[in-house]
Formats: sequence, C-alpha cells, structure tokens
Amino acid sequence: MELAAAIAAHVVGELRSRPRMTIAFDGPDAAGKTTLADEVAKATPAAVRASIDGFHRPAAERRLRGELSPEGYYHDTFELERVHDAIEDFRSGSPTITISTLDLATDRPQIVRRAVPAPAALLFDGVFLQRPELRHLWDVVVYLYVPEEVILQRALSRDIALFGDAENVERRYRAKYLPGQTLYRRHVGPLLQADLSVDNSDPDAPVVAFDHLGITRRADFP
Repeated sequence: MELAAAIAAHVVGELRSRPRMTIAFDGPDAAGKTTLADEVAKATPAAVRASIDGFHRPAAERRLRGELSPEGYYHDTFELERVHDAIEDFRSGSPTITISTLDLATDRPQIVRRAVPAPAALLFDGVFLQRPELRHLWDVVVYLYVPEEVILQRALSRDIALFGDAENVERRYRAKYLPGQTLYRRHVGPLLQADLSVDNSDPDAPVVAFDHLGITRRADFP
C-alpha cells in the first residue's frame, strides 16, 4: 500500500531525531483506520499499536442516553481521561503503555499493558481522536473519510456477525454512528484540522486531500 509506505517513511525519518512519536489514525466507522494503521506498523520497526476501542466505558455508562443515542456515542463511549493518561505515559518515556482498560466481551475492567521499544512510534487508531481532550497528544494526525453510503456498504459486510442481521446493522448506523460522526464534524472539523486527510472511498486508490506535513505527494495516488 503506497499510502502506508509513505506514512511509515515519514515516521521512520522523524524517529532519527526524536525518541518517541504519536500518530493518530482518525475517521468514521468503517473508514479503514485499523487497516491503514496495521499496514504502517508492518513497515515501521519501532511501532506500537493501540486503539481507542481498548478504552470503552462499561456498558451501563455508554448507554446512559439510550443505546442508539448519537450524543451518547460521541460523549459517553470512551474513557478519555484514561486515553489521555496512557498517551502522556508513552510520551514521557514509560517502558510500557496501557492499551486496554476494559474487556468488552465480559464488560469488566482489564488492564493490558505493552512493552515500548526505543525509539518508538505509537500508532493509535479510532473515532473522535481530534476532539479537544485528545488533539494535543498527537504529533501527526491522519484522517480518513468516506461517504456515508460507503460506510453503510462496508458495515453491512463487516458487522452482521456483531449485530445479528443487515436490518439491525443499518438501523444502528443510521440512528447512532452516522449522526455521531456528524456531531464530531460539527464540533471539531476533523478534515481540515488533520495533518494528512485522505479520501479512502477506494482503499486501492486513496486520494490525498490535504497534506500539511509533506508526508505524501499528490501524484503518488490516483
């Protein structure tokens, strides 16, 4: 993947002059954040992978505003203070980093820590990563965006096992996840705030919209 190679090359170059670096892979559900972060990790020897999915709040807290509430999705889903503490721990030079605080399968607390090499790049994927509580933690932010109908198409092929059937998948996305991302865009403007913004509608031909750090060249991607 040329995009992943370009990002990895930037990270490796930066680590020659700094001990640690944090890279956020932001974007809506099913935009391809995890896949891209994994590809960058493969090409980055000093990579440590983590995701905001490891920092869910317990189910009772997540559902205080209703199971399908977009406001609840945006405001209540993740333990932002613990995300903040984990990233600051990494940035301060800790030999380990917390990558999970809750076992989603059992809905019980479970602290998982991972060793950090020297030097190290933290590749952290997830939704809502540029919200004010977190934006200052990232040295580089990559934002992937795709149209809502593409998100739905991907969700219908990816999330049926999770939510039971296609009807339930579409209901959840239209009621909760898509409106939750609308709230995020309205409050934060993640597309313009990111260092690198990419239209990932076609993962085989990503289109770079903004590259404020010179990580890529527009000619690299159709």
